[in-house]
Amino acid sequence: MTQTTYEFHQPEGGAPIKMWTRGVPVEDEARAQLARAAQMPFIFKHVAAMPDVHVGIGATVGSVIPTKGAVIPAAVGVDIGCGMMAARTSLVASDLPDNLASIRSAIEAAVPHGRSVGRGKRDKGAWGEPPRVVVDAWAILAERFGRIVAKHPRLRNTNNLMHLGTLGTGNHFIELCLDEEQRVWVMLHSGSRGVGNAIGTFFIELAKQDMRKWHINLPDQDLAYFPEGTDHFDDYVEAVEWCQWTPSVTS
Repeated sequence: MTQTTYEFHQPEGGAPIKMWTRGVPVEDEARAQLARAAQMPFIFKHVAAMPDVHVGIGATVGSVIPTKGAVIPAAVGVDIGCGMMAARTSLVASDLPDNLASIRSAIEAAVPHGRSVGRGKRDKGAWGEPPRVVVDAWAILAERFGRIVAKHPRLRNTNNLMHLGTLGTGNHFIELCLDEEQRVWVMLHSGSRGVGNAIGTFFIELAKQDMRKWHINLPDQDLAYFPEGTDHFDDYVEAVEWCQWTPSVTS
């Protein structure tokens, strides 16, 4: 018999849960969150939990909650557009200086990162004056964004252009790497930035309002959802696709 690489759980009244967590401690509340998510009637096949699974807002972080016929904004989260990529440069290891401090300083000077807030102070993680490549990229994004905010004006005054092409806070990073052939790569883990977070938060609250309007009882209010075919479902999918779309520009 083939041995599975995951633990199988069948919560009462819910879809199966497959947990790739053998040898990894999982919080009781995270298990409870997984069970509540699995009880939603539109789960597709099963819920999957990864080794880094932990408690989130409504839905666990580090899990896959596939749905069919509905979408749960809190399961998507507020880090919309956060992602990783790597690009190979024309350099090899011998092209790099022995001390990388100057390269790090140059990257830190070129890419806004972190966050600072305060009355009369500019957020250090935003552009003071966006460079031309960022302005050109925003010109491609602006029309679709305009259609989104025409329907949901509260999203207009968000950090959008001023955060485009910036790094973020927390675990986001820019890293120089070497591959097996000593070629130099740049790896990037970027955040959702202001507008991605604002879109996620806005639609999570909008879904909760819809649940109250339709008198739908949920195992957790943060599992509020949009049924497919509704205006808010289409608006949300459009906004998420916009956050994840990368325009092609020439620097």
